[in-house]
Amino acid sequence: MPQQLAIIVLVDVGNALESGTLDGNTYLFDNMKLQGSTNQGTGDLVTAINGSYWLDGSQASEQVLNWLPYSLGSIPPTVPRGYTAERARQTDQQALADLDALSVKPPATDTEAAAELGRIKRTVGTRIKTTRRTRGRLSGQKILDVTGQVVTDENTGAHSYPAPVITDVFGAAVDEKIMYPAEYGSPDLVTDGWYWSATVDTSRPGTYAYSMRIQLHRLVQEGGEALWQPVNLTCQSHIKVTSAPRRNAFTKAGVGMLPIPPSPPRP
Repeated sequence: MPQQLAIIVLVDVGNALESGTLDGNTYLFDNMKLQGSTNQGTGDLVTAINGSYWLDGSQASEQVLNWLPYSLGSIPPTVPRGYTAERARQTDQQALADLDALSVKPPATDTEAAAELGRIKRTVGTRIKTTRRTRGRLSGQKILDVTGQVVTDENTGAHSYPAPVITDVFGAAVDEKIMYPAEYGSPDLVTDGWYWSATVDTSRPGTYAYSMRIQLHRLVQEGGEALWQPVNLTCQSHIKVTSAPRRNAFTKAGVGMLPIPPSPPRP
Protein backbone atom coordinates (compact mmCIF):
# COMPACT_ATOMS: atom_id res chain seq x y z
CA MET A 1 0.00 0.00 0.00
CA PRO A 2 1.45 3.44 -0.92
CA GLN A 3 2.62 5.69 1.86
CA GLN A 4 0.64 8.94 2.20
CA LEU A 5 2.88 12.01 2.32
CA ALA A 6 1.36 15.39 3.20
CA ILE A 7 2.77 18.77 2.14
CA ILE A 8 1.41 21.89 3.83
CA VAL A 9 1.54 24.98 1.58
CA LEU A 10 1.24 28.00 3.89
CA VAL A 11 0.90 31.31 2.03
CA ASP A 12 1.19 34.84 3.42
CA VAL A 13 -1.63 36.03 1.17
CA GLY A 14 -1.50 39.71 2.13
CA ASN A 15 2.20 40.11 1.36
CA ALA A 16 1.99 37.93 -1.74
CA LEU A 17 -0.75 40.12 -3.20
CA GLU A 18 1.12 43.30 -2.32
CA SER A 19 4.43 42.14 -3.82
CA GLY A 20 2.88 40.21 -6.69
CA THR A 21 4.93 37.07 -6.04
CA LEU A 22 4.98 33.95 -3.90
CA ASP A 23 8.77 34.16 -3.50
CA GLY A 24 9.46 34.75 0.18
CA ASN A 25 5.75 34.48 0.98
CA THR A 26 5.34 30.70 0.91
CA TYR A 27 6.27 28.26 3.68
CA LEU A 28 6.19 24.53 3.02
CA PHE A 29 6.19 21.65 5.51
CA ASP A 30 5.88 17.90 5.11
CA ASN A 31 5.79 14.83 7.36
CA MET A 32 9.07 13.37 6.11
CA LYS A 33 11.57 15.41 8.13
CA LEU A 34 12.87 12.33 9.95
CA GLN A 35 13.20 10.55 6.60
CA GLY A 36 15.41 13.17 4.98
CA SER A 37 13.30 16.16 3.91
CA THR A 38 15.22 19.44 4.10
CA ASN A 39 14.44 23.18 4.32
CA GLN A 40 11.26 22.70 6.32
CA GLY A 41 9.27 25.91 6.79
CA THR A 42 10.77 27.67 3.76
CA GLY A 43 9.91 28.07 0.11
CA ASP A 44 12.76 25.71 -0.82
CA LEU A 45 11.40 22.49 0.69
CA VAL A 46 12.90 19.29 -0.71
CA THR A 47 10.53 16.43 0.10
CA ALA A 48 12.23 13.07 0.69
CA ILE A 49 10.52 10.18 -1.03
CA ASN A 50 12.04 6.85 -0.02
CA GLY A 51 11.61 3.77 -2.12
CA SER A 52 9.51 0.86 -0.98
CA TYR A 53 10.83 -2.57 -2.02
CA TRP A 54 10.12 -6.24 -1.60
CA LEU A 55 12.71 -8.61 -0.15
CA ASP A 56 14.00 -9.48 -3.64
CA GLY A 57 14.70 -5.81 -4.39
CA SER A 58 11.76 -5.21 -6.73
CA GLN A 59 9.66 -2.08 -6.35
CA ALA A 60 6.75 -2.63 -3.97
CA SER A 61 4.57 0.41 -4.73
CA GLU A 62 4.54 4.10 -5.57
CA GLN A 63 4.38 6.87 -2.97
CA VAL A 64 1.51 9.36 -2.81
CA LEU A 65 1.81 13.12 -2.25
CA ASN A 66 -1.06 15.28 -0.96
CA TRP A 67 -0.90 19.10 -1.02
CA LEU A 68 -2.91 21.13 1.49
CA PRO A 69 -2.90 24.95 1.00
CA TYR A 70 -3.58 27.32 3.91
CA SER A 71 -3.58 31.08 4.41
CA LEU A 72 -1.37 32.79 6.98
CA GLY A 73 -3.25 35.40 9.01
CA SER A 74 -6.75 34.18 8.16
CA ILE A 75 -9.50 32.36 10.01
CA PRO A 76 -8.09 28.95 11.04
CA PRO A 77 -9.13 26.03 8.81
CA THR A 78 -10.15 24.05 11.90
CA VAL A 79 -13.39 26.02 12.34
CA PRO A 80 -16.57 24.36 11.00
CA ARG A 81 -17.10 24.58 7.26
CA GLY A 82 -20.22 26.72 7.61
CA TYR A 83 -18.63 29.17 10.07
CA THR A 84 -18.61 32.14 7.68
CA ALA A 85 -22.25 31.63 6.70
CA GLU A 86 -23.25 31.21 10.35
CA ARG A 87 -21.53 34.45 11.37
CA ALA A 88 -23.29 36.27 8.51
CA ARG A 89 -26.62 34.86 9.64
CA GLN A 90 -25.98 35.98 13.23
CA THR A 91 -25.25 39.56 12.17
CA ASP A 92 -28.41 39.64 10.05
CA GLN A 93 -30.48 38.43 13.00
CA GLN A 94 -28.90 41.04 15.29
CA ALA A 95 -29.63 43.79 12.77
CA LEU A 96 -33.27 42.72 12.54
CA ALA A 97 -33.52 42.76 16.34
CA ASP A 98 -31.99 46.26 16.45
CA LEU A 99 -34.45 47.50 13.80
CA ASP A 100 -37.35 46.00 15.72
CA ALA A 101 -36.20 47.76 18.89
CA LEU A 102 -35.83 51.00 16.91
CA SER A 103 -39.41 50.76 15.66
CA VAL A 104 -40.75 50.12 19.17
CA LYS A 105 -38.85 53.02 20.69
CA PRO A 106 -37.86 55.50 17.94
CA PRO A 107 -35.24 58.21 18.65
CA ALA A 108 -36.38 61.67 19.58
CA THR A 109 -34.95 63.40 16.50
CA ASP A 110 -34.34 62.53 12.84
CA THR A 111 -30.60 63.05 13.37
CA GLU A 112 -30.51 60.45 16.12
CA ALA A 113 -32.58 58.06 13.98
CA ALA A 114 -30.21 58.46 11.03
CA ALA A 115 -27.20 57.84 13.28
CA GLU A 116 -28.78 54.69 14.71
CA LEU A 117 -29.67 53.39 11.25
CA GLY A 118 -26.11 54.05 10.13
CA ARG A 119 -24.74 52.07 13.08
CA ILE A 120 -27.03 49.14 12.29
CA LYS A 121 -25.98 49.23 8.63
CA ARG A 122 -22.29 49.10 9.57
CA THR A 123 -22.76 46.16 11.93
CA VAL A 124 -24.43 44.18 9.13
CA GLY A 125 -21.18 44.29 7.16
CA THR A 126 -20.61 43.88 3.43
CA ARG A 127 -21.49 40.89 1.28
CA ILE A 128 -19.27 39.78 -1.56
CA LYS A 129 -20.77 40.33 -4.98
CA THR A 130 -21.66 37.14 -6.83
CA THR A 131 -19.83 36.89 -10.14
CA ARG A 132 -18.92 34.12 -12.56
CA ARG A 133 -15.50 33.77 -10.93
CA THR A 134 -16.70 33.92 -7.33
CA ARG A 135 -19.62 31.55 -7.76
CA GLY A 136 -19.76 28.87 -5.07
CA ARG A 137 -17.97 29.08 -1.73
CA LEU A 138 -16.90 32.74 -2.16
CA SER A 139 -20.14 34.26 -3.45
CA GLY A 140 -22.58 36.06 -1.18
CA GLN A 141 -20.41 35.71 1.91
CA LYS A 142 -19.66 38.54 4.28
CA ILE A 143 -16.18 39.88 4.89
CA LEU A 144 -14.78 38.74 8.24
CA ASP A 145 -11.58 39.54 10.10
CA VAL A 146 -9.24 36.95 11.61
CA THR A 147 -11.29 36.88 14.84
CA GLY A 148 -14.49 36.00 12.99
CA GLN A 149 -16.05 39.45 13.38
CA VAL A 150 -17.85 41.08 10.45
CA VAL A 151 -15.75 43.82 8.86
CA THR A 152 -17.65 47.10 8.88
CA ASP A 153 -15.20 48.96 6.64
CA GLU A 154 -13.71 46.85 3.85
CA ASN A 155 -11.22 49.62 3.02
CA THR A 156 -9.26 49.09 6.25
CA GLY A 157 -7.48 46.00 4.90
CA ALA A 158 -8.01 44.16 8.20
CA HIS A 159 -9.89 41.21 6.76
CA SER A 160 -9.44 37.48 6.45
CA TYR A 161 -8.43 36.20 3.02
CA PRO A 162 -9.95 33.09 1.43
CA ALA A 163 -7.70 30.05 1.52
CA PRO A 164 -5.30 29.70 -1.43
CA VAL A 165 -6.42 27.33 -4.17
CA ILE A 166 -3.98 25.09 -6.02
CA THR A 167 -5.13 25.00 -9.64
CA ASP A 168 -2.29 23.06 -11.27
CA VAL A 169 0.84 21.01 -10.52
CA PHE A 170 3.38 20.90 -13.35
CA GLY A 171 7.09 21.11 -14.13
CA ALA A 172 10.07 18.84 -14.72
CA ALA A 173 8.91 16.10 -12.34
CA VAL A 174 5.64 15.84 -14.30
CA ASP A 175 7.21 16.15 -17.75
CA GLU A 176 9.71 13.38 -16.97
CA LYS A 177 6.93 11.05 -15.77
CA ILE A 178 8.24 10.95 -12.20
CA MET A 179 5.08 12.47 -10.73
CA TYR A 180 1.49 11.93 -11.86
CA PRO A 181 -0.67 14.71 -10.32
CA ALA A 182 -4.45 15.05 -10.40
CA GLU A 183 -7.22 16.89 -8.55
CA TYR A 184 -9.59 14.72 -6.55
CA GLY A 185 -12.96 15.17 -4.90
CA SER A 186 -13.22 14.33 -1.22
CA PRO A 187 -15.64 14.74 1.71
CA ASP A 188 -12.78 16.40 3.61
CA LEU A 189 -14.24 19.56 5.19
CA VAL A 190 -10.88 21.33 5.52
CA THR A 191 -10.06 21.30 1.80
CA ASP A 192 -13.59 22.26 0.76
CA GLY A 193 -14.05 18.93 -0.97
CA TRP A 194 -11.13 19.16 -3.43
CA TYR A 195 -7.41 18.50 -3.14
CA TRP A 196 -4.37 17.83 -5.32
CA SER A 197 -2.58 14.52 -5.08
CA ALA A 198 0.12 12.71 -7.05
CA THR A 199 1.69 9.29 -7.27
CA VAL A 200 5.48 9.24 -7.50
CA ASP A 201 7.58 6.62 -9.30
CA THR A 202 10.22 5.59 -6.72
CA SER A 203 12.19 3.44 -9.16
CA ARG A 204 14.06 6.44 -10.61
CA PRO A 205 16.21 8.13 -7.91
CA GLY A 206 17.07 11.81 -8.22
CA THR A 207 16.01 15.34 -7.30
CA TYR A 208 13.22 16.77 -9.42
CA ALA A 209 11.61 20.21 -9.49
CA TYR A 210 7.90 20.85 -9.82
CA SER A 211 5.74 23.98 -9.78
CA MET A 212 2.34 24.81 -8.35
CA ARG A 213 -0.05 27.36 -9.78
CA ILE A 214 -1.85 28.93 -6.83
CA GLN A 215 -4.87 31.21 -7.00
CA LEU A 216 -5.21 33.96 -4.37
CA HIS A 217 -8.04 36.47 -4.02
CA ARG A 218 -7.77 40.24 -3.60
CA LEU A 219 -10.67 42.27 -2.19
CA VAL A 220 -11.61 45.05 -4.63
CA GLN A 221 -14.42 47.55 -5.13
CA GLU A 222 -16.27 47.50 -8.43
CA GLY A 223 -19.32 49.62 -9.09
CA GLY A 224 -19.74 50.29 -5.38
CA GLU A 225 -19.75 46.56 -4.58
CA ALA A 226 -17.08 44.35 -3.00
CA LEU A 227 -15.81 41.26 -4.79
CA TRP A 228 -12.88 38.82 -4.67
CA GLN A 229 -10.59 39.27 -7.64
CA PRO A 230 -8.59 36.11 -8.48
CA VAL A 231 -4.81 36.45 -8.76
CA ASN A 232 -2.78 33.54 -10.17
CA LEU A 233 0.82 33.08 -9.01
CA THR A 234 3.32 30.21 -9.15
CA CYS A 235 5.90 28.74 -6.78
CA GLN A 236 8.41 25.91 -7.12
CA SER A 237 9.40 23.03 -4.88
CA HIS A 238 11.38 19.78 -5.18
CA ILE A 239 11.14 16.09 -4.45
CA LYS A 240 14.13 13.84 -3.78
CA VAL A 241 13.55 10.21 -4.71
CA THR A 242 15.95 7.72 -3.15
CA SER A 243 16.38 4.02 -3.75
CA ALA A 244 17.03 3.15 -0.11
CA PRO A 245 14.17 1.13 1.40
CA ARG A 246 12.30 2.47 4.41
CA ARG A 247 13.85 1.69 7.75
CA ASN A 248 12.16 -0.15 10.56
CA ALA A 249 11.16 2.47 13.13
CA PHE A 250 11.85 0.09 16.02
CA THR A 251 15.18 -1.49 15.06
CA LYS A 252 16.44 1.35 12.77
CA ALA A 253 17.28 -1.39 10.27
CA GLY A 254 15.60 -2.82 7.21
CA VAL A 255 12.22 -4.46 7.15
CA GLY A 256 12.34 -7.63 9.19
CA MET A 257 11.05 -9.34 12.28
CA LEU A 258 10.70 -7.15 15.37
CA PRO A 259 12.75 -8.07 18.42
CA ILE A 260 10.79 -9.85 21.14
CA PRO A 261 11.97 -9.10 24.70
CA PRO A 262 12.58 -12.11 26.95
CA SER A 263 9.82 -13.07 29.32
CA PRO A 264 10.35 -11.97 32.91
CA PRO A 265 11.26 -14.75 35.32
CA ARG A 266 8.43 -16.25 37.28
CA PRO A 267 8.41 -15.46 41.00
